[in-house]
Amino acid sequence: MMKRIGIFWLALGVGGLASQYAAAQDKASLGAQQSDPRVLGWMQGFPPPPDKLITQPDSVYFSFPKLRWSVCHLREFLPTEEISRGLGAPLPLAYAPPVEFADHRVAIDQLTFTPIGNTDPMTWDQSLHANYTDGMLILHKGKVVYERYFGCLDEGGKHAAMSMTKSVTGLLAQILVAEGTLDETALVKDIIPEIGDSAFATATVRQVMDMTTGVAYSEDYSDPNADIWTYSGAASPLPKAQDYSGPDGYWEYLQQVRPDGNHGDTFHYKTINSDMLGWLISRVSGQSVTELASNRLWKPMGAEQTAYMTWMAKACPLLVAGCLQACAISGVSGNLC
Repeated sequence: MMKRIGIFWLALGVGGLASQYAAAQDKASLGAQQSDPRVLGWMQGFPPPPDKLITQPDSVYFSFPKLRWSVCHLREFLPTEEISRGLGAPLPLAYAPPVEFADHRVAIDQLTFTPIGNTDPMTWDQSLHANYTDGMLILHKGKVVYERYFGCLDEGGKHAAMSMTKSVTGLLAQILVAEGTLDETALVKDIIPEIGDSAFATATVRQVMDMTTGVAYSEDYSDPNADIWTYSGAASPLPKAQDYSGPDGYWEYLQQVRPDGNHGDTFHYKTINSDMLGWLISRVSGQSVTELASNRLWKPMGAEQTAYMTWMAKACPLLVAGCLQACAISGVSGNLC
């Protein structure tokens, strides 16, 4: 059977997304099995019962436990642009022989380890449920040796990739650096003059790529006053409130970022670096990030399915946290996450 070509980080990183949000919202009373979308009956029926509907607006669709259905259906809530896989035949992945595959499944599921910060060991199988895993694919020496799906996901489904999307952004940037299209020593303002007096202006491309920029940006989701919420409001493709006075879209947000520390001093995980990088690679290549990802990754690797990126305000398909949507074993396909 023709199988999908896989991107390892994507396949391995699919699991655990729901647990992060569950913990953040203190909803841990519902375990993985209890919060399974099929068990809860989300969006089942024609039409679904009113208490089983998941809809816009107000981000209700991304609240736990509804998000366990939504992460496989983001295109039904937000506008997207495709990362085309092209018209060529997909490249198949090699699978271990059936008996060997089954033996690997048993052996891997029985592996034990002690989680960081804990004293009690758990098995690999137990960890998948503890982390609300939706999909897991393991390759060893070029062959798939383990594959499981839970919740809203199956082998043909799509899932949001969230911040793993940044890896694709960085990969595209490094390709352009290697080719000489993107100068990693150039200042951001030399490539994008309209960045103005933003703190990004005097950072080098490499500092943006490495997230060593000195920019003011807090990403504490538990803090209602954190910059992430201003950033999210700017990015939202939904209509702004009549009294909204903040930046409209990522581009406007990036133009008003203030400094915090010195560029190059230290690494800080800040999502806006990936947005800035997306702007840089689009500017120097003359292609949107979705076009680049299609031409440089999806088509050449023979992905089985097309992937998608969520459009932000001002029709901006930058590769940011939550933007990429694809499947676990199609390269980065469909609704990646």
